[in-house]
Amino acid sequence: QLQLVQSGGGLVQPGGSLRLSCAASGFTLDYFAIGWFRQAPGREREAVSCISGGSTNYADSVKGRFTISRDNAKTTVYLQMNSLKSEDTGVYYCAASNLGCPATTAARLWGQGTQVTVSS
Repeated sequence: QLQLVQSGGGLVQPGGSLRLSCAASGFTLDYFAIGWFRQAPGREREAVSCISGGSTNYADSVKGRFTISRDNAKTTVYLQMNSLKSEDTGVYYCAASNLGCPATTAARLWGQGTQVTVSS
């Protein structure tokens, strides 16, 4: 069974850091783009970052603060989040698509989601 299993997240103070993980189960990520998305209460889901091959992209709101990376075994993608702000609060999801980053918004394979709360 193909799955994306997320870990990380939690409660952190403004200015703090968290790292999210998205691990592939039952497959490797060699030919997949992995996108990170988030959804805050009352707001639409938004794209945060994506990695496909050697290319990465970021939403303007997280550029310079978030870093997406992939482990050498190509089974896990990470989202390192630094200088967190209250507006980064939300449920974060990862998604996999073999059609590139733009296709991750309509991916059929999603992680279970993890809560990130930035609050003092």
